[in-house]
Amino acid sequence: MLHPDTWEVTRPVDGVPTLMVLVDTEEGFDWSQPLARANTDVTAMRAQARAHRIFDKFGIKPVYVADFPVASQKDGFAPLRELLDDDRCVVGAHLHPWVNPPFEEAVCNANSYPGNLPGALEREKLRRLTDTIGENLGRRPVVYKAGRYGAGFNTSASLAALGYEIDTSVLARTNLSAEEGPDFSRCVSSPYWFGRDRRLLEIPMTVGYVGALGRGGPALRGLLSSGTGLALHLPGIFSRLGLFERIVLTPEGISSDEHRRLTRAMLAAGQRVFSFTYHSPSLAPGNTPYVQSESELVVFLDKFERYFDFFFGEIGGRAATPLEIKALVARDPRSRESNAAVGRNGNRRDVARPISHRVS
Repeated sequence: MLHPDTWEVTRPVDGVPTLMVLVDTEEGFDWSQPLARANTDVTAMRAQARAHRIFDKFGIKPVYVADFPVASQKDGFAPLRELLDDDRCVVGAHLHPWVNPPFEEAVCNANSYPGNLPGALEREKLRRLTDTIGENLGRRPVVYKAGRYGAGFNTSASLAALGYEIDTSVLARTNLSAEEGPDFSRCVSSPYWFGRDRRLLEIPMTVGYVGALGRGGPALRGLLSSGTGLALHLPGIFSRLGLFERIVLTPEGISSDEHRRLTRAMLAAGQRVFSFTYHSPSLAPGNTPYVQSESELVVFLDKFERYFDFFFGEIGGRAATPLEIKALVARDPRSRESNAAVGRNGNRRDVARPISHRVS
């Protein structure tokens, strides 16, 4: 599992707002169609240079978590290798089970979450991905993100065994169990240590609930998103009234104004580490629902620039890689305290609860 019996949320000891840019680096496929092993097109990797003009301007070194089609095909790993050789990015691993050997499981929705697989199969898929990245990119990855946020009960043991140091799979404050995925509804967005010896660092995806009723969190979102809530258009009404909205720190379907509202609200609540995340195929129009034309790509990239202007200028933040964030939070004298650091009476609030069933 991605949580220990004891844990503690941690922050950079100096309190400076810190931004990581993470790219789900993967094949292009039609998101509206069933998953298929044959979907391995990685030509969109050549489009990544468009974003690097912005990253270079702001001194950002993104982490590309690469999946097997990208890491194993020259059209995928060659553009990434160029960026690595120029020290303009970091590489990690991203496991899409349906296109990552060995192919022992059926292709279905449940099996698309790596943590649903038998532990031995999840580890072997990750081992082959790790070795392939090391061979073709010349760097052995230490940062991991499960495809579809699909971490499970065996994931932390596999990460530790394969030499990983950081996980980024947690979609904070979100319950995916209705879709056969994990339940992260009690996880916050701040980094925390996990694993048997608390040596692995989780840097969750930045997700927050904004508005006067923001403290209602996943429970209120579930109510608003119920059949009745949707029929009454409650999510839109509550958002327009400034009462409640869920915002993810991504340019995919989220506006610049929402990015700023989310960041300000989370800063006020004590958040100091932020993860700005998107999918690599979005930079080639036609690959994802978020960018279907060149004009939409211009708008998409403008969100990058607007948010970075805000984060590094207006609020005085800084950019960091996952390993730099690990070094910063490791300096927090509270970050590795014993059970006493956990909530009163052993309360393990904000802990991830991956689903327990297994699909073979």
